Amino acid sequence: MELTDVIKNRRAVRDYIDAAIDRSTVERLVEAAILAPSAMNLQPWAFAVLLGRERIEGYAMCAKKWLLESLSQTSYEPSIRHMLEDPQFVLFYHAPALVVVLAKHSGTQAAEDCCLAAENLMLAARNEGLGSCWIGFARPWLDLPATKAELNLPEHYHVVAPIVLGLPKAWPDSHGRKPADKRLRSRQRSDGYSAQLLFAKSGSFRLGDTERSCQSELANRRIVKTL
Repeated sequence: MELTDVIKNRRAVRDYIDAAIDRSTVERLVEAAILAPSAMNLQPWAFAVLLGRERIEGYAMCAKKWLLESLSQTSYEPSIRHMLEDPQFVLFYHAPALVVVLAKHSGTQAAEDCCLAAENLMLAARNEGLGSCWIGFARPWLDLPATKAELNLPEHYHVVAPIVLGLPKAWPDSHGRKPADKRLRSRQRSDGYSAQLLFAKSGSFRLGDTERSCQSELANRRIVKTL
C-alpha cells in the first residue's frame, strides 16, 4: 500500500479471527517501529512481545480483575466500571499477539518517543493486513512491579503503549476526522523576514515561563502578535 493509504486505512480493531501471528511477522513490525525519530537519537524504547491467544487472554483476565479492584487508584473515570463488569468485555479482544512498547527511562521525551515508535508499528501492521489496537486500560496493570516480574521486564522500564495485533474479522468503518482547527498568519518584516505562526482555535497565543522572558524582545521584533 502507498503510505497515505496506510495512514487513511489504519483502524483500531477490536475483533480478531482465531489465527496465530508468527514471530518473524512481529519482528518485522518492531523493525519498523525502531525507525521512528527520537529526541537526540536516544531511542529510549524497548519491546515486550507476547504470543498466543490463550496466554494473552489469561493476562487480560488478571488485568481486568485488578482494574475492578483498583479503579480508584487509576486516572480512569468511575463510569468505566460498568464496561469492566461486563462478562463479555475482554481487555485484549481475543488477539493472538500483544506488543508492549516500554520507555527504558523516564527522561525528557522518552514517552513521546515511544509513542512515535508505537505509531510506526501500527502503520506497519496495517501495511501487512494486520489490525491493531492500543489498549490504554492495560497500562496501569502492566506497569505494576509484580506484572513486570511475571513478564521478566526490568522494573525501571515504564509501559507506554500496549498494542494488540491480529487478523481482523472485518475492517471497521472510519469514524471520520474533524478538520484541523488552525489559522495561519504571516507577517512580512521590512527586512524581508516572514514569520508564520499557527494559532489555536481560541485565538490566543499563550507564553510559558521560558517564553515570557523573551516576550519584550519578541514584541519589539514584531514577530509574535497576541490575538
